[in-house]
Amino acid sequence: MNRKLKKSLKYLLVGVVFLAFFYFFPAPMIVLILCGVWDVTRNRDLNAGVIRQYFMRNGIGTWLASPINILMDILSLPYINKGVYQLCDLPRDYQEEIGSLLKKADELGVAGLVDKKTEGMKRAMYFFKWYGKNVDAALDIPEFHNKYKFVRTIGVSVFRERESTSRHFGPFRPSLRVLYCLNENVGEQAYIKVGPVENHWRENKLFIFDDTLLHQSFNETDDPRLVLFVDIIRPSYLPFVFDFAVSVIRVVFKGINGVFYKNWKLVNN
Repeated sequence: MNRKLKKSLKYLLVGVVFLAFFYFFPAPMIVLILCGVWDVTRNRDLNAGVIRQYFMRNGIGTWLASPINILMDILSLPYINKGVYQLCDLPRDYQEEIGSLLKKADELGVAGLVDKKTEGMKRAMYFFKWYGKNVDAALDIPEFHNKYKFVRTIGVSVFRERESTSRHFGPFRPSLRVLYCLNENVGEQAYIKVGPVENHWRENKLFIFDDTLLHQSFNETDDPRLVLFVDIIRPSYLPFVFDFAVSVIRVVFKGINGVFYKNWKLVNN
């Protein structure tokens, strides 16, 4: 079966399932469609390809979670979801905790330590903390197992030379993604793209964004690219709600977090 035929059959199957659900559950499906339309239009480079990817390809999970994600946006008010953030956009105590974590990662030489542990792996994720729960790791970095007020995930994302992701959406947004390039010298063509925004790690080592927006990471250089991978709960006046949502995600996906990183080598002990 050729690739074009497989793609056509996949679209047909998605369409049949959608129509079946719409027939039996019209009211919930109308709500889901409206939430999805609102959610996908948050992408600033919106076009037919983005819409198709959101509703029919790897964005389906994000679409199904859109009612909950929109509720997260409402509950976080008056902190409006900016999509892409500067550190100064976050409250002062967030800035201090993130700054302290990044400084510690540099002081401990985490890039070199993880680089050795992931040698030979084209694309790897090395976790120390995942959605609030410490992860046993061969690298002993007690500072990454501290109890943080806002930080819930700490890991390191490793791309070897000429490695890039496909365009994808993160599924949930009780948290924001904080990325920090650990390389001292990184090529110009190592960067992340969120909609029309490109962040080249050589120019700006810190990048904060809502990962339920369509994004893609690139390392089109001849050297490894290592990035500290951090999730923080979203700023709000109801932090316990976001903390609870993060805990639910951890419990539901316990033991199967590889579903989020199926194209990565998850490194354990």
